Amino acid sequence: MAHDLSSVRADFPVLAELIDGKPLVYLDSANTSQKPHAVIDAMSCFLEHSYGPTNRSAYRLAADATDAYEGARVKVARFVNAAKPHEIVFTKNATESLNLVARAWGSTNLSSGDAIVLTHMEHHANIVPWQMMAAERGFEIRWVPLTADGLLDLTDLDRLLDGAKALSFTAMSNVLGTINPVRELCAAAHAHGAIAVVDGCQSVPHMPTDVREWDADFVAFSSHKMVGPSGIGLLWGRESLLESMPPFLGGGSMISDVRLDGFECAELPAKFEAGTQPIVEAVGLGAAVDYLSALGMDNVRAHEVALTVEALDKLKGRFGDDIEIHGSPDASVRGATISFAFRDVHPHDVSQVLDQHNVCVRAGHHCAKPLMRLLGANATVRASFYLYNTSDEIDTLCDALGETAEFFSA
Repeated sequence: MAHDLSSVRADFPVLAELIDGKPLVYLDSANTSQKPHAVIDAMSCFLEHSYGPTNRSAYRLAADATDAYEGARVKVARFVNAAKPHEIVFTKNATESLNLVARAWGSTNLSSGDAIVLTHMEHHANIVPWQMMAAERGFEIRWVPLTADGLLDLTDLDRLLDGAKALSFTAMSNVLGTINPVRELCAAAHAHGAIAVVDGCQSVPHMPTDVREWDADFVAFSSHKMVGPSGIGLLWGRESLLESMPPFLGGGSMISDVRLDGFECAELPAKFEAGTQPIVEAVGLGAAVDYLSALGMDNVRAHEVALTVEALDKLKGRFGDDIEIHGSPDASVRGATISFAFRDVHPHDVSQVLDQHNVCVRAGHHCAKPLMRLLGANATVRASFYLYNTSDEIDTLCDALGETAEFFSA
């Protein structure tokens, strides 16, 4: 075990909950992660003792709140190795981050006759904003296909990128668990004069992230999947690109001056942070980054690889052809997200039976309907593991699936 699992689990109060006398088995961290005491306490303490407006008042309480808010930005920048803290923009969520790029960058760089490249494994948040812009601007969207085992098929990548302005892709699939070769894809985009936009929602919480080593242009990710609170998302962008883009939203905080005949934008990152920001959530995010940094992201990844190997072995070993696991069987190229079909039982029925055993999984299309169609499925069951999950919980999942099989065989 890469870290002291019992100590880690003790940090998460919800994991001690009993429902009908049975422990909670939380296997839905690809959707949203649970929160440790450190995050809960940081937010509560800030609300009780330090809450105030940021960047607008000179009194000490406001200054302390501003320091806490901006301190969280510094922590996030260090966590992903951004060159400068002001390259980190706080948003409402990662979906807003990707919309910001599509709208603000796209409005000045994309027009009829242009093209961008996406992949068949994208979350709707990295499809629909581009489709909305394409409907408005008339540019083409091209698609990177998948191999039979759920990896990107890069055979035709050069042709797809020829003349394209952007390659936007997920670092890790939220359905297949596939870990994509981010640096290789960024390099390919740049070789063709395109920017590289990375959806890091599924990767940043689970492994070390270095946006400069990736050589990406934008990276979107979210707090709530990395043991932080919901209500705050992140966008890292190259300073030069952020400077060149128009603001995404207008209002207070994002201006340096407003006149009757126009306005001037504030400097980065305020230019993209209109209105009152999620101050308390930023404090919680900062605590989450501290927590993950103390654990070590290499340790988090090692723990998840071990769990993935064990889960794949036990699921296939116990259920054989009764279970179809989507994605690569190689844990070195996938995260701890396992989507599967079980017998001929509808995924929602599977999840309901598992819930009777307090096993929390996701059943549905996972906001990836184009990928679902390629898999020939309307939905899958998805069990996703994180830094607090255990080998015993894999056994509980298998036992609950066994009872599911018995229930629907009766």
